[in-house]
Amino acid sequence: MAAYVQENSSRRLTVLLSIFFFHILLGYGLVNGLARKVIEVIAAPLETDLIEELKQDKPPPPPPPTLERPPVQVPPPDITINVPMETNTTAISDVTTRAVPTPPPRQATRVAPRLDVRRSPPTDDFYPPSARRSEIEGVTTVSACVGADGKTTGEPGVQKSSGNTSLDEAAIKWAKRSRWIPGSEDGVAAQICTAFNVRFKLTN
Repeated sequence: MAAYVQENSSRRLTVLLSIFFFHILLGYGLVNGLARKVIEVIAAPLETDLIEELKQDKPPPPPPPTLERPPVQVPPPDITINVPMETNTTAISDVTTRAVPTPPPRQATRVAPRLDVRRSPPTDDFYPPSARRSEIEGVTTVSACVGADGKTTGEPGVQKSSGNTSLDEAAIKWAKRSRWIPGSEDGVAAQICTAFNVRFKLTN
């Protein structure tokens, strides 16, 4: 019995040692590249043959079919021609060599001055005493210019005598002292010369 146990132990030791040495050899072989050499010896070399593809000349593609385009019909444009109608006119036919008369200059709208009765003295204050005693009456037409301020400008003059020198002189004096509502040209107050009558008449 003891001999059998000893024999088994020897076998196990031998197997273990074999396995141990096998691993050592395997590790040594991996380190030194022996395994690669073994694989190269075992594995047959791979041969690759490059087969050149034969190029076959393909026939050219057929030409595209010819398409006939229908003719494009362009409608004729509508053209309207306006022909002027003959009219009876004298715009060109009436030709004259006579000079065209120049139109008269536009006259300004004038408004004559008017006597301001409230600010003017009465003519009785200028009635000559000699003519009053002699009971002489008369009308003197005086021409004078009235400014834009309503006062007489310049020296009035006798346009038509009354027939009595004293009455004419009295009319001139009154005209110098009179006051007027000024006249105007186109609505603007302006100096305007005018003529007016100065009447001397006796009162009861």
